[in-house]
Amino acid sequence: MIGSPTTADAVAAWPHRYLLDVDHLSRAEIEGCLALAVEMRARREARERMDVLRDEIVGLAFYEPSTRTRVSFELAARALGATTVDLSVAGSSAGKGESLIDTLRTLERTGVTTIVLRHAASGAPYLAARSTGAPIVNAGDGTHAHPTQALLDALTLRDALGELHGRKVAIVGDVAHSRVARSNLHLLPRLGASVWIAGPPAFLAGFQGWPGVRVAADLDEALLDADAVMTLRIQLERAAGGGIPSLAEYAAGWGLTTERLAKARPTAPVLHPGPTNEGVEISAELAASERSLIGRQVMNGVPVRMAVLALVSGAV
Repeated sequence: MIGSPTTADAVAAWPHRYLLDVDHLSRAEIEGCLALAVEMRARREARERMDVLRDEIVGLAFYEPSTRTRVSFELAARALGATTVDLSVAGSSAGKGESLIDTLRTLERTGVTTIVLRHAASGAPYLAARSTGAPIVNAGDGTHAHPTQALLDALTLRDALGELHGRKVAIVGDVAHSRVARSNLHLLPRLGASVWIAGPPAFLAGFQGWPGVRVAADLDEALLDADAVMTLRIQLERAAGGGIPSLAEYAAGWGLTTERLAKARPTAPVLHPGPTNEGVEISAELAASERSLIGRQVMNGVPVRMAVLALVSGAV
């Protein structure tokens, strides 16, 4: 059975059969999920068997391309003993006009017990949760939310900084089109962090007055004494290009470099949810530097998603 006494106490009150975003999670639920992820990470590194999902079938329904998220969910499910079914959307009946709900109901009726859904339409996982009986985990929906990415970002930040209470975290770039940013703007303030966002005005529209979030006047203000910095990819596939004159001008004004990072605290780490466009939102030098936690974020994706799958299935 997974769960030390401390972790078991932390997750005992988890009431959710879905993870659609982090905005409905209490701080205690977030802490419990992260504590479970830390335990699972240690046990996975020790190559211990954790077959708590051995009777479960996890369906991966990815209607958008993905490398990090899809692979880590598959590895997470298998690490817990589950069988995985990877729905190849291009080769499925979705190409014949089958609706999302009909597809998910088909997965459920064939024995899939948990569905991990990524979709281009904001709100698609909520529709799925209302229309099927299986637990739904949101692996990213449109520009709306990416809850497991925010959880793994929080774990990565805590690995580097310890507790986040009172820490300044700067998020730079295409906030308006970023589901990662939105979920982080819910989660990080709930853990006590002070979050500053910066970018071209078109990329910050609508975030003035967001609880626990400050809109910086410019990049220097966002970076000043920051304890950590997250930079974001411009979401060109979501029509974000209209908010800037050109990628070259964006890089010149907002791209994160070693020199610009000097405004932050001397040990401030850099995060990026990936995939990176090196030379645009982050320099190749900085992305590969010792201050970059991009690789650590990828590594933490598996134990965080293990914890989420175990929690929504009721296995812990």
